[in-house]
Amino acid sequence: MQKLQVDILGLSTSPHTNGAYALILYEVDGKRKLPIIIGGFEAQAIALKLENIKPPRPFTHDLFKQIADAFTLHVNEVYIDELHNETFYAKVICEMNGEVHEIDARPSDAIAIAVRFNAPIFVSEDIMNEAGIVEEQPKEGEAPAEEEVEEQIEKPEPELPGDETLIDELSRKLEEAINNEDYEEAARLRDELSRIKGGGGNAGRP
Repeated sequence: MQKLQVDILGLSTSPHTNGAYALILYEVDGKRKLPIIIGGFEAQAIALKLENIKPPRPFTHDLFKQIADAFTLHVNEVYIDELHNETFYAKVICEMNGEVHEIDARPSDAIAIAVRFNAPIFVSEDIMNEAGIVEEQPKEGEAPAEEEVEEQIEKPEPELPGDETLIDELSRKLEEAINNEDYEEAARLRDELSRIKGGGGNAGRP
């Protein structure tokens, strides 16, 4: 069964399930995208690592990483290999002392682990053929949708008085947000700090 490498495009709230999120994977060497519905806790665990936000206490997946490091266990890859009744199944491929082990896992947990080990993520071609989505490209000469046009318009950045004072204030609020486990606000503040400092940030990440 052929494996296709995918990467994380982003996370978005799911309109179909209360409290759930859609994790969007994209085909590295193709044009298809694969949405997977996951729980809020797993979505937060993935988003925190993608945004490089360290929580005050380790999440379950962080604990797994610490234990794996202590016992020299390495995660080689994550493989989403089955789809039954709209439920995805995955395996975490681990190696320890030269022995390779395949551990059954939910895709959400497997991907939360993968991002902590910088491990590649793969999907079977059968799953991508069955559940993958190909975005329609505008026809030649066809104008993009209005919202796409708006996104392409570069908006001027507002001038901010007293950047140094503002940076201190935002840094304080960022620390407070992390301590209060308000990670969505922490991500927003982190992006604003990066923009002010000229780093560009990760604004716009789903």
